[in-house]
Amino acid sequence: MAKASTNPEKTNNTAEETVTTATDINEGTDVKVNETQDVQEVKEEARPKPVPKGSRRGSKALVMELEKTKELAADNEEKYKRLLAEFENARQRNEKETKKMYDFGAKDSLEKLLPVVDNFERALASIPEEDKNRAFEQGVDMIYKQLMAAFESIGVKPMNAEGTQFDPEFHNAVIHIEDENYGENTVVEEMQKGYMYKDQVLRHSMVKVAN
Repeated sequence: MAKASTNPEKTNNTAEETVTTATDINEGTDVKVNETQDVQEVKEEARPKPVPKGSRRGSKALVMELEKTKELAADNEEKYKRLLAEFENARQRNEKETKKMYDFGAKDSLEKLLPVVDNFERALASIPEEDKNRAFEQGVDMIYKQLMAAFESIGVKPMNAEGTQFDPEFHNAVIHIEDENYGENTVVEEMQKGYMYKDQVLRHSMVKVAN
């Protein structure tokens, strides 16, 4: 009876090929499994995730806080406008009061200078006609004109009441006459000049009035 021949090397090679083929199959399976898992993970990441309830509550609280901030800003702006208006009114009142105090002090000082003006006018009126061209008399006249220009620059002006209607707010009637050449209550003569300081009476005119 013939014996089966055995070749150890052939047997070993066959085993190695079998192992290799199994390994290759397993490795191929692993690659496919890995590819499938990667696609699944990408799909999972692309899928929109639900917003947690806590995040929704936080967004609503943020909106409410923003609305409160806007209301507070509007309220502060209104308060600022009111304070600004009050400050402006106070500034204007203070300016008016300061101006009144200044005018009151200036009026008192200017009133004391009016007799000096009266003396200048009397001196000039007493100069004879033939002496008016002399240097001294001309110098006095120039000083008087300079003083009157300074008065006018600060708001002092003569009333020039002669020929106007008598007004007790501006005139003091010291003499009344009957004269048909003048209308009733007409100022015939200004016996002492009256002066205005801006819109205030600095000195009333002393006048002669026709009835």
